[in-house]
Formats: sequence, C-alpha cells, structure tokens
Amino acid sequence: MENTMNHTFAGKLVTPEQAVKAVQPGDWVDYGFGAGFPELLDKALAKRKGELSDIKIRGGLIIHPWIETVECDPEQETFSYYSWHIGDYERKLQKRGLVRFSPMILRYLPQMYREKMAKVDVAFVPVSKPDENGYCGLGIGSYGWKTIMECARVVIFEINEKYPTLQGVDGSHRVHLSEADYIVEGEHEDLPVRTYREPSTEDIQIAKNVVAEIPDGATLSFGVGTVPFTVAKMLAESDKKDLGCHTGTISDAFMEMWKAGKLTNAKKEIDTGRSTWNLAMGTKEFYDWIAENPELFKPAGLDYVHMPEIMGKISNFISINGGVQLDLVGGENGESSGTRQLSGIGGQMDFLEGAFRSRGGKGYICINSTHKKKDGSLQSNIVPFIPQGSTVSVPRTMIQCVVTEYGVANLFGKTLRERAEEMIRVAHPDFRDELRKYADEAFR
Repeated sequence: MENTMNHTFAGKLVTPEQAVKAVQPGDWVDYGFGAGFPELLDKALAKRKGELSDIKIRGGLIIHPWIETVECDPEQETFSYYSWHIGDYERKLQKRGLVRFSPMILRYLPQMYREKMAKVDVAFVPVSKPDENGYCGLGIGSYGWKTIMECARVVIFEINEKYPTLQGVDGSHRVHLSEADYIVEGEHEDLPVRTYREPSTEDIQIAKNVVAEIPDGATLSFGVGTVPFTVAKMLAESDKKDLGCHTGTISDAFMEMWKAGKLTNAKKEIDTGRSTWNLAMGTKEFYDWIAENPELFKPAGLDYVHMPEIMGKISNFISINGGVQLDLVGGENGESSGTRQLSGIGGQMDFLEGAFRSRGGKGYICINSTHKKKDGSLQSNIVPFIPQGSTVSVPRTMIQCVVTEYGVANLFGKTLRERAEEMIRVAHPDFRDELRKYADEAFR
C-alpha cells in the first residue's frame, strides 16, 4: 500500500474488522449494485453477528456468489438484506425468505438518497487502487456512489486490487481518499463473471429482426442477456458502421462490436468517441478490455447515464431490453412471475424514455413469443392482460416496439385495436385465434 497511497491518508488505513466497528445498532449499510462488492467488509461485519442488532444491508443485482452477513444469519437476528433489483444469487435468497425487495426506477435513486427516502448510515464503497494523488476509480460500478457518500454518516473505502483503475472523463468515475473516513485493503477473489447461454433458434430470429431496424451511426443501450448479446454479435458481423454506446450496463456485447471495428462512438453528439456506462459486467477478457483502454470509456453516475434528457441529446438512440410478458395493448411485465420477483425494472424505463426523446430513436422490448411450462406445453408470452399478481412494470404508453421471432410490432400512435392487431401479428400462431377473440370483444 505504501507504493500507491499518499502518506497523508495512511492514518485512515485500518483492518476491515476495525472499520466495521463504525456500524451501530439500527444502521442502514449500503453494499452497492452489480458486480462491485465489498467482500472484505462483508466478512468482517458478519463477525459482529449477535453483537449488533437491526442492521439493514442494502444492495442490488449482486453477482458475487455469497453475502456473508446474510448466509451467517438465516434467522435474521442481526442482519436483514434489502435489494433494489433481484439478481441470480438474490433469487436463491428469495426462496429462503432472506431478501426484501424494494421496487424503484434507477434514475430516481440519487434523489431518493438526497431526500432521505432511502436512508444510509454507513457506505461500503468498493474502489480501485489509488493513483499517486490519492484518486481512486469506482471500479466496475459508478452506481449512485457519489450521492450515497454525501448522505452517509460514515464512508469506508475497500480497495480492490483487481479492479480496472479508470477514473472517467473529467473525474466522472473518480473519488478521492480524503472522502473516506476509513480505508481497508487486502486480497480479493477474482471479479465475478457474467456469461451468456447459447441462443435458441427463436433468440437468433429475434436478434435478426432487431438488427434490421438499427441504422448506421446508432447509439445503443443493451439490457443484459442472451438476445442483446446475440444482437451485438450480429452487428459485429454486419455492414453497419459507427455505432455508439450509452448504456446502463456495459458488457461483452459492446466489446464484440469494438473488436469488429463497429463501435466507434463517432456519431454521438455528446461523449463523442467514448462508450458511456454506469455498471460493467462480463468475462475476464471484458474486464481486461476496460482496464487496458480507459480512454475509450466514460463511466458515470446514475444521474448522468440514466437521465432521459441526456439521452435525448443523442440522435438515433436505440434501447434494447427484454421482458416476461406483454399484454395486447403493450403493457409489459418485465420482472415477475405472479408475486414472485424475478429481477427489477432497473433502468428500463429510463432508456425507453431516452429513446423516445431522441431524434430518430426507438425502444425495443424483445421477447420469445412463448415459453414452456413444467409439463412441456407451450404458453404464450403475449397475453390478453397481465395476470393478477404479476407486475405491470412499464405502462403501454411507454412501449414503442415489441420484437418476437415473428416480427416487430410498432405501437406508438396506434389505437387500442390497432395495438392489439400488431401484437397478435407477432404472437405465436397457435395463440393468435384466442388473442383475436379477446380483442374482438374488448376493443370494438
């Protein structure tokens, strides 16, 4: 640490066990969002089980495979865990009754903290190694950390030696050691990776349908999943040129386009030449790409990356996301199966609105027309109405285009009946008659 930390701040360097003594009974402790995770502080805090009471830990979309404070206390005598967005690991916790979900739209998160609608007492902030001037990068998640740090009683930096050290253009992804009350360091596990399953025949056709809609010079926002990754691979192999990136989560999808010379960001009216993002999740090759090419990126906070008025300054802004179900007029369930929470809405509404504000922009919800039930039979993902108990994540007024393997439904500006006809056209043929029957009765 002596080689990297300015001696001015050496007095703040403590062990994780010493740092977590700052946590008091009744505190809210923020762990952050996405692939960044304060693993040393989490383990140290877990050791205080039984000594503390009513400690509320907040995170979201955690892809670190283990939260020690949660796993050590299944009775929740000391620790309870709250999530803004259910990820793969949190779904497992949910089955055990160990996660409490709080719905929200990501762009509002900084305001929620500033106005104390979301409380934070202690912030566990994962950062990269500091430079010679004491500046650290926020690693693989800018999140809303800068706002959270302003609102917390105690700020603890956990320096992760495996994070990329980029600090962003004009300090967009940068914090300073002086902003921390305590600093901890130590050996970390390898960064958690996010990979993609092989695309199905339907996924490939959906991706083809989307790629046909994307113009040269478009700036893209991708959700994380197989279809966006397949779209990116097809774009990499296409004759499209000068594509851009302004996205909530940057991933291998964008790296694939960059390797093929398609991702130049040359046509973006803002952040020209740079890929703009809030979180980073992917493979080791992807993390190395970010680390080795910091000049290619502008990582920044939620109140920049997720703001529709910022996206509205970019021409041909294209948002591509997935969903769970859509009704006949375009209302979307993007996050639940009945009352069971599968994920969260995250930034989907942010980027849909951004696409609407953009000159030439469009928002696409990509969804397989059917899914298989446990008995092997097919069930339509396009339904007359979102079933009772399931979430209407995005209202019909926000949905512009819906893509299935059967085509693209364009909904904006259309009547209820016209919307239903568009949705039936892209539904699975086996379900079109019953959907049409409902539409005939409901939308005369």
